[in-house]
Amino acid sequence: MPELFVELLSEEIPARMQRRAAGDLTRLVTNALVDAGLTYEGAYATATPRRLVLAVTGLPPRSPDRREERKGPRVGAPEKALEGFMRAAGLASIDEAEVMTDPKKGDFYIARTTVPGRDTITIAAEVIEETVRRFPWPVSMRWGERSADPAPLRWVRPLTSIIATFGPDNEDPEIVPVDLPGVPVGDTTVGHRFHAPGKIRVRRLDDYKTSLEKARVVVDLDRRRDQILHDAKNACHALGLDLVEDEGLLEEVAGLVEWPVVHIGRFEDWALDLPDEVIRLTIRENQKCFVTRDAATGALANAFVLTANLEAPDDGVAITAGNERVVKARLSDARFFWEQDRKTPLATHAKKLEAVTFHEKLGSQAARVERIAALAREIAPAVGADPDIAERAARLAKADLVTGMVGEFPELQGYMGRRYAEAEGLERAVAAAIEEHYAPLGPSDAVPEAPVSVTVALADKIDQLVSLWAAGEKPTGSGDAFGLRRAALGIIRLILANALRVPLAGGGAETVIAKTWAQLRSLDVHAEMTAASEAASDASGAPWIVDFILERFIVQQRDAGVSADTVRAIIPVLATIDLVDIVNRIAALSDFLASEDGATLMAGYRRATNILRAEEKKDGPVSGAPDMGVLIEPQEIALAEAVARVKTDVAEAVAREDYAAAMEALAALRTPVDTFFDTVLVNAEDASLRFNRLRILAALRETTLQVADFSAISG
Repeated sequence: MPELFVELLSEEIPARMQRRAAGDLTRLVTNALVDAGLTYEGAYATATPRRLVLAVTGLPPRSPDRREERKGPRVGAPEKALEGFMRAAGLASIDEAEVMTDPKKGDFYIARTTVPGRDTITIAAEVIEETVRRFPWPVSMRWGERSADPAPLRWVRPLTSIIATFGPDNEDPEIVPVDLPGVPVGDTTVGHRFHAPGKIRVRRLDDYKTSLEKARVVVDLDRRRDQILHDAKNACHALGLDLVEDEGLLEEVAGLVEWPVVHIGRFEDWALDLPDEVIRLTIRENQKCFVTRDAATGALANAFVLTANLEAPDDGVAITAGNERVVKARLSDARFFWEQDRKTPLATHAKKLEAVTFHEKLGSQAARVERIAALAREIAPAVGADPDIAERAARLAKADLVTGMVGEFPELQGYMGRRYAEAEGLERAVAAAIEEHYAPLGPSDAVPEAPVSVTVALADKIDQLVSLWAAGEKPTGSGDAFGLRRAALGIIRLILANALRVPLAGGGAETVIAKTWAQLRSLDVHAEMTAASEAASDASGAPWIVDFILERFIVQQRDAGVSADTVRAIIPVLATIDLVDIVNRIAALSDFLASEDGATLMAGYRRATNILRAEEKKDGPVSGAPDMGVLIEPQEIALAEAVARVKTDVAEAVAREDYAAAMEALAALRTPVDTFFDTVLVNAEDASLRFNRLRILAALRETTLQVADFSAISG
């Protein structure tokens, strides 16, 4: 099976870029080959810390001939037009063209030519050259004597050589004649930088992998990951330990080594007095090592797993000792921060937030904390939290941002605040809220359940969304630098997961969003805040922000299997935007629409609204109760009476939030609606009769609008 094999060898490929680079290499090369008329059967790509590798199999030796058709001028056109056509089509004489007849345009010339295919090896050379020149590295560099050229070659690190071969699997392949100045191209590579730096000749992927394995290079990225994980678990098991797995670290370590060799290092017992996450993060970030737990107790152990990139003659004793020295120093630094930070109460740390800017238009972190604390007190009763405790937790929630430990490891914000609060003897609810108020950070992140934690988390996210919106930092199609979409989704998940009745708009009372907006009036924020306030009916920016939250809510519901139409059918009929109420309505409406009664009534509803739309376009809105004395047909009288009765039933069910009962009441209209349309002519000649029949349809529309705007539902 013919195979195009490519290895791009460089001085280094950063671990975080390798997997994406392998995918980009596959995409760029295979797309270009297909565009050139070449089909292929399969492609394999991988990466190591030094090389990108690609094999494309099942390529033909040559691209097929291609038929081209070029339309020319009309018969009898000026000589210059004919000459230009012949030149463009490659014709020696106009007699080589065919004459076609168009009923509208008359006779015109057309040239049909055959473009011969090209050798795959020639196409591959062009494709590889173009791919290297426009490879989408996040960062790249130029190097060497040619770095001053007008269009220098750029790569993530200096590109040292290229293997490019093409041929069938039963013959020696040819070297693809890639022309990249300053970069040798051939059929040789090198093995491990220390174990086997000499030249190795390869033909295609299979013998390349085999040869490099002998030269202490595991080519496949996934295989290196699996080998590290397997060897690390085995080494831990032999010592009565369990590996603390870390997918992100495993991917990174696999991208740092070509020949993974696992060793176990140790650190002093005193370090185990540090919080677990401090130990893990210190060892992970500084040494790219895994931590372990005691298999019997589950407690963190004073052992770590390191992955070397070579087989050392002393079986890794020196490498392990070197890592142990660095780990000890880093843990000593962490112990210093841990001890120093605890000498100062969190409330005192919090005062330092005055010097920390949250946003140039929104003031300091301390000012933000004041807003969050006030909002937490407002929200607490709806969540079932003690307002005093919620406010106290909010005032301390950001205090650890100015501690030494979080300054060293920003990822520990919240986590360290909780540990300092616990060490200080603060209430459990306060300590937990300090850590948990950041959650949820993503769609799969756990949602807090403790009332105080939920309260502070909601207050934090509402302030983040509203204040940054007011400062003009609204998300755009291309970016969301301040994570406002994530904040909106966090608000949604907190409310739904905890079934909180926290109205976002309407209801006659000032909502938490409106109150937060009002808190910002004293600040010199973006002019959009003033414009929004003037435009909004309730003199706040809440409607804008609520619409943004609702759009995220629609996306969240869509991901949960609910159509956007269903959500959009409910929102316009609501006096109060209450997400829990909306979800309850969605469930009942979805069940109703999936039933036979619902489907049949929807068909009748659409027929009714189509008639109303046409008539109202001519004569204006139809309103008011039908005059029963004018109606003459028993079917229209029956429908009018049924609609009046159901309207009352639906209103009562909606008032007590029994949406299943409301849908059941609507279902009772199915038969009278069907019978009405089967037997009654709405557009009667008698104007009074016609108008009252339209009033029956308008009453039907008003009855359904108590539950949802059915016109928003497609289908």
